[in-house]
Amino acid sequence: MPLLEPEPEALRPGTAREPAPDRVTDRSATGTPEPLRAELTALLGADKVLWKISDLVRYASDASPYRFLPRVVLVPEDIDDISAILSYAHGKGREVVFRAAGTSLNGQAQGEDILVDVRRHWTGIEVLDDGARARIRPGTTVLRANTTLARYGRLLGPDPASAIACTVGGVVANNASGMTAGTTRNSYRTLASLTFVLPSGTVVDTADPAADEELVRAEPKLCAGLLALKAEIEADEELTARIRAKYAIKNTNGYRLDAFLDGATPVQILRGLMVGSEGTFGFISETVFDTLPLDRRVTSALLFFPSLTAAAAAVPRFNEAGAIAVEVMDGNTLRASVSVKGVPADWAALPRETAALLVEFRAPDEAGQEAFEEAAAEVMRRLDLVVPAASVTNAFTRDAGTIAGYWKARKAFVTAVGGSRPSGTTLITEDFAVPPDRLADACEALLELQSRHGFDAAVAGHAAHGNLHFLLAFDAALPADVERYDAFMQEFCALVVDRFDGSLKAEHATGRNIAPFLEREWGQRATELMWRTKQVIDPEGVLAPRIVLDRDPRAHLRGLKTIPKVEAVADPCIECGFCEPTCPSEDLTTTPRQRIVLRREMMRQADGSPVEAGLLDAYGYDAVDTCAGDSTCKLACPVGIDTGAMMKGFRHRRHTPREERIAALTAKNFRVVEASARLAVAAGDAIGKRGGDRLLASVTRLARRAVRPDLVPEWLPQLPGSAARELPRTTRAGASAVYYPACVNRIFAGPEAGPGGTPALSLAEAVVAVSERAGKPVWIPGDVAGTCCATIWHSKGYDAGNRVMADRIVEAAWGWTAGGTLPLVVDASSCTLGIAEEVVPYLSEDNRELHRELTVVDSLVWAAGELLPELTVFERAGSAVLHPTCSMEHLGDVEQLRVLAEACAEEVTVPDGAGCCAFAGDRGMLHKELTDAATAKEAAEVNSLDYDAYLSANRMCEIGMERATGHPYRSALIELERATRPPGR
Repeated sequence: MPLLEPEPEALRPGTAREPAPDRVTDRSATGTPEPLRAELTALLGADKVLWKISDLVRYASDASPYRFLPRVVLVPEDIDDISAILSYAHGKGREVVFRAAGTSLNGQAQGEDILVDVRRHWTGIEVLDDGARARIRPGTTVLRANTTLARYGRLLGPDPASAIACTVGGVVANNASGMTAGTTRNSYRTLASLTFVLPSGTVVDTADPAADEELVRAEPKLCAGLLALKAEIEADEELTARIRAKYAIKNTNGYRLDAFLDGATPVQILRGLMVGSEGTFGFISETVFDTLPLDRRVTSALLFFPSLTAAAAAVPRFNEAGAIAVEVMDGNTLRASVSVKGVPADWAALPRETAALLVEFRAPDEAGQEAFEEAAAEVMRRLDLVVPAASVTNAFTRDAGTIAGYWKARKAFVTAVGGSRPSGTTLITEDFAVPPDRLADACEALLELQSRHGFDAAVAGHAAHGNLHFLLAFDAALPADVERYDAFMQEFCALVVDRFDGSLKAEHATGRNIAPFLEREWGQRATELMWRTKQVIDPEGVLAPRIVLDRDPRAHLRGLKTIPKVEAVADPCIECGFCEPTCPSEDLTTTPRQRIVLRREMMRQADGSPVEAGLLDAYGYDAVDTCAGDSTCKLACPVGIDTGAMMKGFRHRRHTPREERIAALTAKNFRVVEASARLAVAAGDAIGKRGGDRLLASVTRLARRAVRPDLVPEWLPQLPGSAARELPRTTRAGASAVYYPACVNRIFAGPEAGPGGTPALSLAEAVVAVSERAGKPVWIPGDVAGTCCATIWHSKGYDAGNRVMADRIVEAAWGWTAGGTLPLVVDASSCTLGIAEEVVPYLSEDNRELHRELTVVDSLVWAAGELLPELTVFERAGSAVLHPTCSMEHLGDVEQLRVLAEACAEEVTVPDGAGCCAFAGDRGMLHKELTDAATAKEAAEVNSLDYDAYLSANRMCEIGMERATGHPYRSALIELERATRPPGR
């Protein structure tokens, strides 16, 4: 063990607690049992078998209220692996559940035996027929697919609110629809073809003309069984009529029996049955969608009504006017959404009885948009709207920013309302559908039922389609609360079925919480046909038992998870998983959701239990060390949970008092540290140029093993040489701004050459030159050496050092800018974020006052807004690819990067897979495997084409991307200077 390796005990929860009833038991502390682990390792390879207790726990939770511990987690890479897993399960009598994003709300992504992760190695989209169709792998998120399709003016039909995280495979397996899909744009209606693996291992491609012939040869009994069921259903006119009626409204409860009516052959029937089958019939390995036009002319309004029933009564009018979406939100939902950035604060005081409709029209052209707006205006004249807050306008708008804010509030329903629930309560999310003309009655009945059972009413939904969503919060550790939930469910199911003849699941699929009520909705005859269908396709019951079909009347109460209180920053988490696609360590160790899930399991355990010890032992590396600390999870989370901040807090907890003192000492003497670092970089560069890169890497690796990997950086050949000791000469007189070169740009040199091998200026030289050229000269203070944005200490959790440097930089900046008279232009996006926002909590009260007077501007913003309008571009590159940094995302500066790049290049590309590179200052040198994992998808996309320029705006991120792609990334400011340099200079 390294000398300074932190003790896992430092992260032990320091609270007195009783073991939770649903805690993982001690017998699971050693992880996957033998011989299961050894057999699967031999079958697939060790890297595809996750067996530690921490692995099992982090996969035990999803966005649902349930929690089941798998015996093992497998990470297959291809169909051969899938077939091997299914063959093994058949031979050993084991059960298999497939899991992609884990955003499903009813426990479909959880298993008690073999759980198979089909997200990690299953991403990718191929655009076909100029966008008319798209071949999409199942682990691809809906957002990622639509981002690619948008270039062709197309999009997918299904549009679930969880598009940022949910995967296409999961959307198909649940027939998830969303705001606009209804019954005509969902997966069942827009899938052109599927490729799937049956429980037997047989692979079926429904687009193959010979598919039926091959299936009959491989699975004669299955084919005969499907055709027999089809004949039986079609012979029953009453049942046929009932099936058609059930799918006249949204319905995902049970299996798609209309597949037997719509499909003529076994393959066609299977194609329909696979949609909404929740992984119980097979594994969907590939989809081909018929895409839909992306109508870009959008008009929307958020309209406020005195009551939910009044809002519901207005829905049919907007449907008739041609609205593509009519979304309803009740008062509780509106008030809770104020936790979402950008939602008006005065919504917090809205009356409880208030409700709102989000109405949207989309058209392909101006004429169509005007026609919709006239129809909407006619509807508005007949409405009695209210203005319960000053921010309410009750007006239609074309403004994209305003519309995005409306949708952000609507899509945050589950997480925003769930995040505001009482601490320690479990969240149940239900959805159901009624005929749209019964929506007002259904709203009224639901609210009464919720109130009578002691639940706060919180309702939102796709009102245009009669589809409502509601939430229930209760304490799963209290038997009385569980029984209250059960009593509600019994009455709720009776209400939906008996009074409204509705669907108990409209788009979230059956799952564990509605499986016991399937027969209540469908009746005995249809339900038994579903059981027989399962028997025909999966006779040994290998796939996802108890997820769609379950004869246990209390199955919905089994496996309910308790929610123990954890650190305040993470306590509101409902484990939705929206954060996961943005996380740099997603494919390496853990995600933000999993970090919280693991922490919660520690809190369920008795102090000192074997399970807690196993979790603590893994948590240091898997959660804390490999967190990039970029906090993009905060941007993705609808309630702004910053798991990166929690990990930084844990880093602080692991520090000894001596380490904190040393860190503070480096801050106090940073001028010497900075100069020493520059000398060390220069020495390393000199040795490396003489062929010593391998020697330097070996020496630093030895030092890391001896001391601590999280303290000693590893030498990377891609590291540049040292920056010049002297910064460019500037004068204060006449300066338009104070220019602050970040310490990273004072230590590391910029790129050695520009396009075509032309000599490149340093970033500082480029900023000074281009500012002067635009008539907006900048001044570099003579005493910037020894100052820093404090991110070095902040990212590592060194609070004392952070406070020292935070105060120093603010005091210095206040003096440089003459008390905030001039803007402070910072040339690294992470440093801009650090000075503008992250230092604030660590400042003294006096310095917080000084900070309020500062105007901190990122160099991208300065160049795009102040310099570019005054510059002449003389030479543009042919093409440029951009790497927007995570700090740009936090600052909202990505568009400025694009503006600068478009001035410098004819064609500009932002990769669809662009994300945080995880270099994170020096973390890419401390854990290079983190950057490797974080950049893999983006690098593959970048390297699929050749570009003339590779641009970003943070030196360490540029180094990380150069390491990932092999191409020299440089600051967009350097490229701007080159492009605007007069000929001959």
